[in-house]
Order: sequence, then C-alpha cells, then structure tokens
Amino acid sequence: MTMTILDPLYSLALVTGLLGSGHCLGMCGPLVAAFGLAGREKPHGLLFHLLYNSGRLLTYSLLGLAAGLIGAGLVHGTGFAWFSFLLLLASDLFIMAVGLGVAGVLRRCDLLEMKWAGLTALLTRGVGRLAGLPAGVAGLPLGLLMGFLPCGFLYAMLLAAAQSGTPAGGLLTMFFFGLGTIPALFLFGSAAHLISARSRVRMLQIAGWAVVLIGIYNLYRHFRLYAWLLGDGTPPECH
Repeated sequence: MTMTILDPLYSLALVTGLLGSGHCLGMCGPLVAAFGLAGREKPHGLLFHLLYNSGRLLTYSLLGLAAGLIGAGLVHGTGFAWFSFLLLLASDLFIMAVGLGVAGVLRRCDLLEMKWAGLTALLTRGVGRLAGLPAGVAGLPLGLLMGFLPCGFLYAMLLAAAQSGTPAGGLLTMFFFGLGTIPALFLFGSAAHLISARSRVRMLQIAGWAVVLIGIYNLYRHFRLYAWLLGDGTPPECH
C-alpha cells in the first residue's frame, strides 16, 4: 500500500509532536534553556537552538528510517502472513493504548514515563561531557544525543514509523513528529511561560487522542493490506 507526502499519518505525526511538546518541555526544556543561556548573546543562542533541533530532527529521521526498514519486511512479507498480520494488529492496539493513557482514559496504561535507566544514564554522561563546550559548538551533538531520550511518545511514533512499511515512510513519519516538537523547545525560556500547566495538560491529552487516531488509521490500513488473507488466502500477486 503506497503512501504519499499527503498521507494522514504524517499530519497526525506532526500534530502529535506539536501538542506533545509540553512533555518535551518537562524532560529536556531545562537542559535546553541552560545551554541556550550559556550562549545568551542572540547570534550564539539562536545558533545553539538551530543546531540542537537539527540534531534531534536528524536522530528522529534516522530512527524512523531504521524502523521503516524493519517494518518493510514485516508488512510486505507473505511467508508468515498471519504472524505479521497479528503482530501489526497488536502494535496498533499498543499505540492506541499509549494514546488513551496519555489522554487520561486508561490511566494505568500511561506509558509516557517509560524510560530505560541504562540508556538515560548513558545519555546523561554524554551530556555531561558536552557541558564544557561553547553553546554554539555543543548544540548539534547535544541534539543528536537527546533524540534518543526515551519516552512513550517516541516508542509509539517509532512503531507507527515501522508500520508505514517503507524506509521513506518511516523517515518521514519521524521527521514530521520531530518537526512538531521544535516550536515549543525553540521558544523555551522566552515564550514558554505563556503556556500554563493546565494548558500543557490539555495539550498532552489532545496529543494522546492524535496518537489514538494514528493507531486507528494504521488498523484500517492493515486490514486493507491483509484483506486477501481474510478472504480466499491468496496474495494479490497470485490473482
């Protein structure tokens, strides 16, 4: 099933990143502000933010590319069709559960705070080594590192990227997700105070529903993709 740049998955990924950036502010906003203030002169501060967000966007895109490569074999393979179909359905339901947890419907399924202690510690050490560098120099490597910072939104979007079934689809899914997170982090420390705590909670809830829509959309795509399996069991190329 081919995807175009206008595919709803990409716009939903963008909305998820945009509205879910309230969570990003809590996780890495203070760090961004600290480095940005270290180069508080406007040219250096602006350079830091540009490089930092470029690094994060690059990491997200490469992760999406890898997820799309893995997903391509799963979505387009027919050797284990039933296994692939059931695995995709399970991942669709997981994405929907993540969204419902963030939206506050399934409070026990709120995976937003899912973290790998080992990875987080490794990233912390990496960030510590960058602390002594000028803000303009540290921006790109810091962004590349922080793109790996684990959270529930990232897991859900990587699953969605894999489900795109193509390397390009995975890359674009994560690119648009990362693009959506940029405005809030770029403005952190200057305009972020305009977003109240209540507004951030509301933004996260709406972002959760956007993730649910991604799960529903992929569920629809996968039922269409495997319609042959649910029919006469003959792959399309054999008709």
